[in-house]
Amino acid sequence: MVRTFMLMAAMTAFVGVAGLMLGGEAGLIIALVIAAGMNFFAYWNSDQAVLRMHGARRVDQRSAPELWKMTSSMARRAGMPMPALYIIETEQPNAFATGRNPENAAVAVTRGLLRNMSREEVAGVVAHELAHIKNRDTLTMTITATLAGAVSLLANFAVFFGGGRDRPLGMIGTIAMMILAPLAAAMVQMAISRVREYEADAEGAAICGNPEWLASALNKLGVLSGRIDNIAAERNPATAHMFIVNPLHMQAVDSLFATHPPIEKRIAELRKLNGASVRRAPRAQSSGGPWG
Repeated sequence: MVRTFMLMAAMTAFVGVAGLMLGGEAGLIIALVIAAGMNFFAYWNSDQAVLRMHGARRVDQRSAPELWKMTSSMARRAGMPMPALYIIETEQPNAFATGRNPENAAVAVTRGLLRNMSREEVAGVVAHELAHIKNRDTLTMTITATLAGAVSLLANFAVFFGGGRDRPLGMIGTIAMMILAPLAAAMVQMAISRVREYEADAEGAAICGNPEWLASALNKLGVLSGRIDNIAAERNPATAHMFIVNPLHMQAVDSLFATHPPIEKRIAELRKLNGASVRRAPRAQSSGGPWG
């Protein structure tokens, strides 16, 4: 939590500094206004916006009884309200959580997750997403994403900020800042995402009651998510950090720009919690399986 707070403070300060360096006092004021406006919009609307991006369909106790019952049971175990449940019609196994607080939250799982995972593995994945909601990571990640977006927006408008002496870096410095500022902001955003994934893994293992379930799911997700495309995620790469594993197919991406920690390290941390070696992932359920 301390590291997350420090990273978010750094991101907030970075928005102001970027505005100041790109456009002087005028840039600083514009930066603060843009950041405040984007965060206000994101706080109230980001959850539904993301769900629409991925074509998520809401389900209930009647349309998805097994998934609803499992999620409801683990939500009670975690001492939190039952979130809204959504299914995304993509064959890539994955999941994400969204919402500004536990009272206004949603968990979305893909059809591929339900078709390829055992009941225990699905429970581990859902528990991980409940942990994000319980820890308010969904809000944290939304804020950092919008702050990073504010920096990018500032960079795009930098040429119009101030003039002459009011631009501290000069024209060459401003152009360099236009290129480097969004990259630096994205790195801070990704660092926050990676920190929160480890925490959600540990909390999720506690919620479902068995670190083995989540470790087994991650093992299978690491293989299958790289083989199956997620078209909606590819069209909306800014949402990649929300998923339990990276839904994008990127080649040779430097670890500085990775939205998630390496799956092997996440499994190793869960193995430490379990005090035993993680078993091999069980066989995939047949299409339709116990989930309907």
